[in-house]
Amino acid sequence: MPKLLPTLIFILLCANIALGQSALPGQQVVVNNGIGLGSAIAVAISWSRNKSILWAIIHGILGWLDVIFYFFTRPDK
Repeated sequence: MPKLLPTLIFILLCANIALGQSALPGQQVVVNNGIGLGSAIAVAISWSRNKSILWAIIHGILGWLDVIFYFFTRPDK
């Protein structure tokens, strides 16, 4: 459980940054978000499993594909 808390905090912070911006009616959003929720989850999972920045970057690029792969291949506890 102690390892899970920092991971959840990281995911919530990234989700807040990625999803917290909105445009008012009649305004256009010029800059898109740089990271999605799937990428943030993939990076958190990768870091908790591998403790490698390189793997975290690779899994962040793969995003939801890596999250789905982890779901089906995770060890049962």
